[in-house]
Amino acid sequence: MNKKPLLAGAVALLAAGAFATWYFNRQPADPHQLVLYGNVDLRQVSLAFNGSERIARLSVQEGDRVTAGQVLGELDTRTLQLQAAQAEAQIASQAQVLQRLKAGSRPEEVAQSRAQVAAAQADAELARQQLERMQGIRQTTAGRAVSQQDLDAAQARRKVADAQLENARKAQQLVVTGPRKEDIAQAQAQLDVATAALAVLRHQLQEARLVAPIDAVVRARLMEPGDMASPQRPVFTLAITDPKWVRAYVTEADLGRIRPGMAATLATDSHPGEPLGGKVGYISSVAEFTPKTVQTEALRSSLVYEIRVLADDPGDRLRLGMPVTVRLALDAGSTNAGSRP
Repeated sequence: MNKKPLLAGAVALLAAGAFATWYFNRQPADPHQLVLYGNVDLRQVSLAFNGSERIARLSVQEGDRVTAGQVLGELDTRTLQLQAAQAEAQIASQAQVLQRLKAGSRPEEVAQSRAQVAAAQADAELARQQLERMQGIRQTTAGRAVSQQDLDAAQARRKVADAQLENARKAQQLVVTGPRKEDIAQAQAQLDVATAALAVLRHQLQEARLVAPIDAVVRARLMEPGDMASPQRPVFTLAITDPKWVRAYVTEADLGRIRPGMAATLATDSHPGEPLGGKVGYISSVAEFTPKTVQTEALRSSLVYEIRVLADDPGDRLRLGMPVTVRLALDAGSTNAGSRP
């Protein structure tokens, strides 16, 4: 006896019975409530060092909570510290140069220049007297006691002495007057350059620390101590736990039934009897095709509008990507507007 027809008939009867039970016991759709299905979404931050150096230490792991301003890691800063020390020494040296120029000549330098002028003046006077003596002897002896060569040499020595005297007087004038304003300005500019270079190094030392920009949870630790960091390579991925929202989609027929600020109830499979509160925070003004990950009763190729329901989650129960059932309580006006004849 062939049992296949009997088995097929039994399966058909069981299916029909199950369908009848579901049909007569199903809950009718509540016209005062709109049920949507979505997933939890939140913002993320990718943190990377601004410098390129070996990572010296990292202080947090996946799942750790961090606060704004907390140091999460540091680079090896030995080279930067040596460069900063060198810049500080250059600043100290240039500051002394500038101070010396502003102070001008010391009294001892002025006295020294005066003594040099006096010595040069004495040499010039001696050379003049020697030349006059030789000229007198030559005139009285009709050129026989002093040769023309000796006379020329004496004249040359006097010219040299006069030039040295003039040089000493100019040097004395420079010492008394002091440095030029342009020299002081140049020294000041060089000091400013050295100071700016030190500021850059100190800023790089600060940038060698990786600081959390906001309160968040470490979602991923992508590098380890000893790795070469760079601005293009994230070290941590942080998940910002506040705000959280549920991304859901509504059809055009239900779009007129919701509005920003509308209260919502959020339910998850992990806590079915403990719904969370929320409110509609964003309604898209542009239609799009339903994403494949969205659960709707309509066809996936239909056009829908994205909404974001801000979640009130003080216990931090919602996780990124978690499926959530959103229930929106509709008022009478919105129910009538969304009903179809």
